[in-house]
Amino acid sequence: MTEVSRRRLLASSVAATATAATAPALGATRQPAPRPWGATPSKRQLAWHAREQYAFVHFSINTFTDREWGYGDEDPKLFDPTDFDPDQIVAAAKAGGMRGIILTAKHHDGFCLWPTMLTEHCIRNSPYKAGKGDVVGEMERATRRAGLDFGLYLSPWDRNHPEYGRPAYVDYFRKQVVELCTRYGTLFEFWFDGANGGDGYYGGARDTRKIDAPKYYDWPSIVALVHQHQPMACTFDPLGADVRWVGNEDGVAGDPCWPTMPNHPYVQSEGNSGVRGAPLWWPAETDVSIRPGWFYHADEDSKVKSPERLVKLHDESVGRGTNLNLNLPPDRRGKLADIDVAVLKSFGTAQAATFARDLARGAVASASHARGPSFAPAKVLDGAADSYWSTPDGVTTPSLVLDLPPGRAFDLIRLREYLPLGVRVTRFAVDAEVGGQWRELAQHQGIGAQRIIRLAEPVTARRLRLRILEAPACPAIREVALFRQVAPVPVAPVVESDASIVPTAGWSIAAASAPGAEALLDTDAATRWAVPAPRPGMPALVTIDLGATETLAGFSLTPSRAVMADTAPPKAYRVEISTDGKSWREASKGELPNIAYALATQRIAFEAPVATRFLRFSFAETAIPARRLAIAGIGAFRPRIVQAR
Repeated sequence: MTEVSRRRLLASSVAATATAATAPALGATRQPAPRPWGATPSKRQLAWHAREQYAFVHFSINTFTDREWGYGDEDPKLFDPTDFDPDQIVAAAKAGGMRGIILTAKHHDGFCLWPTMLTEHCIRNSPYKAGKGDVVGEMERATRRAGLDFGLYLSPWDRNHPEYGRPAYVDYFRKQVVELCTRYGTLFEFWFDGANGGDGYYGGARDTRKIDAPKYYDWPSIVALVHQHQPMACTFDPLGADVRWVGNEDGVAGDPCWPTMPNHPYVQSEGNSGVRGAPLWWPAETDVSIRPGWFYHADEDSKVKSPERLVKLHDESVGRGTNLNLNLPPDRRGKLADIDVAVLKSFGTAQAATFARDLARGAVASASHARGPSFAPAKVLDGAADSYWSTPDGVTTPSLVLDLPPGRAFDLIRLREYLPLGVRVTRFAVDAEVGGQWRELAQHQGIGAQRIIRLAEPVTARRLRLRILEAPACPAIREVALFRQVAPVPVAPVVESDASIVPTAGWSIAAASAPGAEALLDTDAATRWAVPAPRPGMPALVTIDLGATETLAGFSLTPSRAVMADTAPPKAYRVEISTDGKSWREASKGELPNIAYALATQRIAFEAPVATRFLRFSFAETAIPARRLAIAGIGAFRPRIVQAR
């Protein structure tokens, strides 16, 4: 008897035995589907889960000011891309396996990328296409030409609008929502940022405005407004929205990451992992940029994430049941830089090859229990989105076995639950039979939309077994699939070529309030200066000697991205300058916006270029309560030389 026929005979015997134990008698009523357990997704949330990964595109006036957050006083004439090419951006995203595009129609500075008549702070008053351009429309059309879905980001905060913080602004904001929902076709997502209130231009007032966001915006009414015009668009972020923030901007979901949450305002610690059995289906979106920052900065060309890092990000987001929202920032031309395009192509090609062939196809499935023919073990292998294996209601810890085709090595295991019935599996294990012995490969909490398990090395197994260890209801397993990772083609790193960046090679630490400050100058974001958190009257201090007098346009500060308990970056800064290290004057001070959560490099421009040899920094408090303050790097930049066009 051949190996294949022997394997099929054995599996058939096991399946027959399992089915006989649970099959209804001839003529009995057909077993109904299991009842849903707990919270379940809406129709639009189910469609959202199926997208898995898509691209953020941060492109606006910040691209031309080299900022992450604009203040709101920027001249619209600064927005002037020299060669805007939405098809190039979309093609690169598609090559990277992205299934949609979300464009920043308006960021916190209030500048609108569509020709709205609601404000003068928009693309109508820019040189782009002599004021006749519409970046939102051009991106939307390019996205649809590529067969991808389109979505929009609209910042609730507006540091330009004079009425921000007052009732009149909310009316203005609602009109913006309607414009975007009615002008640009079907949207798959409408993104509301959580950053709201603080200092800004506000029509020239230049003050600080604080709001109670839930009361100010009345989020349920805003979400309903979006759904009135875009019933299939998932809204992002506030309580009542369809999708939640994962709690960080590093691209890492909790393990597990439950799609359910309590019915109360968002709490970051809950958002990262979700809450098992909570009443709201409020799944996490994992957002991260391909670069350290969200907008393009020339000094980050050498810091683009590698294809290998993107594979790991996929494991840490999509592989934990969340959707990956990967930011791709165009440069001042209006295109993605060559290095970003190369990385996306390498990543996308490798992932497409990896998941092109399910190595479990051709296997024979059996189970300890089966609910009936409509819910047979083989349903996990049919590739259908609407079929699944299940068991009688009273059987909540069954096992399923795949008798595998011989000689197939795999290092990825993908499991999916049938989401319309809720998240039913709390804890599970996967085993492999190798050399006649069963051994456990992995044990985890949570399956949900999908769970991808990466093995340390490829395994060639005789059989694979899924054991449900804990569940409040009978399982509904839609898929068990096996894959072999195809390595991405390496991409050569870019050598820094921005002439405005001052090299730190000749710099030194002249003084510091704690040891280890040399880590600030080594250009390695993995090292850091970590010191006890500042206290009133006792700031963290560091003085840097540039080695020679330089004319500086500003400085940069990179927070540490290392995962460290009870550690945070500084909330604000004060920087003084000196040519001799004795006489000092203040050059700049202010807050470092969103640094605690974005953890992106901050580029702070001085009001005017300054000549100095020494920089003295003072940090009075951490951005969020913590026992230690940490900074990965400090740099500086010269005035840019503007080339004639």
